[in-house]
Amino acid sequence: MDILELIKVIILGIVEGVTEWLPVSSTGHMILVDEFLKLNVSDEFKEMFEVVIQLGAIMAVVVLYFPKLWPFGKKNNAHPLSANGFGAYIKTDIWQMWFKVLIACIPAAVIGLALDDWIDAHFYNPWTVAIALIVFGVAFIVIERWNHGRSAKMNTINELTYKAALIIGVFQVIAALFPGTSRSGATIVGALLIGVSRVTAAEFTFYLAIPVMFGASLLKLVKFGFDFTAPELIFLLVGMVVAFGVSVFVIRFLMDYIKKHDFTVFGWYRIVLGILVILYFVIIK
Repeated sequence: MDILELIKVIILGIVEGVTEWLPVSSTGHMILVDEFLKLNVSDEFKEMFEVVIQLGAIMAVVVLYFPKLWPFGKKNNAHPLSANGFGAYIKTDIWQMWFKVLIACIPAAVIGLALDDWIDAHFYNPWTVAIALIVFGVAFIVIERWNHGRSAKMNTINELTYKAALIIGVFQVIAALFPGTSRSGATIVGALLIGVSRVTAAEFTFYLAIPVMFGASLLKLVKFGFDFTAPELIFLLVGMVVAFGVSVFVIRFLMDYIKKHDFTVFGWYRIVLGILVILYFVIIK
């Protein structure tokens, strides 16, 4: 096995783990990194790898938030379906959370299944990424200034309405269409606009990522097939493991950060990066 290629995979895993949760676009960064750090693999494997590696990052959410995600159990069940019997093991608040996640997933699932190949062919390029980085960077700054001093209407997942979940899901469609938007960035922007607190917006975005990325990864795996070469399988597993480890630290950092700060710094980061990408492809490329 080529050690250099393995080092590239590790770097890509780090990039995925950092950018999947920060509202700066993991897909956009993966596309940009590929311009400078090309894996010596087939185009088909690379296209699949850039999506499926996200499963490692998603598993970090499952591990960190498992008590809030698992809807069964009598212990710490504040909202049981019934006082006795099987219903005492049903956590109704967590089931309601999953129904909200399901509703939020519907718009992106419909668009993703219908336009997946078309989006890959037309929008997976550095120019789309650069424009999306800048546009949503400006959006973050404008919305945070507009939001300054306002009190959030929904401060917990339980307070999040089904209508709000659907609106957040509609914003997720933007990320599905335009690489560089950032799935977390789009959903957080949508959530802030309708009065969801930053912490709740970020937490719901984490939960929303679980079915979305499992679904997207399954779709890519089916299209690629499961006939991996040994190096391809190792690359995929290493990338996922690295993305998982990095994601654990990044998720903890982000949740601590937004308790005291807003998302403005990410907006400026997106704008600067988008401008640098445009300059690179205009002057150097």
